[in-house]
Amino acid sequence: MEGLVVTWRELLIVVITVLAVYVAEVALLLRWSGRTRRWAGSNSSSAEQRLINNLTLELGELRRHIARMQAEIEQLKSASLKPLSPYTHAIQMAREGRSAAEVASTCGISRGEAELILALHRKLRI
Repeated sequence: MEGLVVTWRELLIVVITVLAVYVAEVALLLRWSGRTRRWAGSNSSSAEQRLINNLTLELGELRRHIARMQAEIEQLKSASLKPLSPYTHAIQMAREGRSAAEVASTCGISRGEAELILALHRKLRI
């Protein structure tokens, strides 16, 4: 390494050369990007318009889908508010452990029907 000596003059020439190459690269990149901007700028408005149109169509589809879902929710809510059939009520009472006479009188079904429902739906007591 003793034989390699770099003077200030040589170092200055290297720095100037590197800076000149860097400036040339920046100038070329700016010129190239300016061309691509002009080229992309001519088509960008139509491409942007197509994108906006696609998004508008998709938004309309989503709104229709949401409206259908809201209608289904309302339909399910109204269906759940309907009064229970006597047999559904009897099944609930059987699961609560009520007697056949109580189920028959409350639900307005015959005693035989109440006993059948109790036999089928009564919780097992062990």
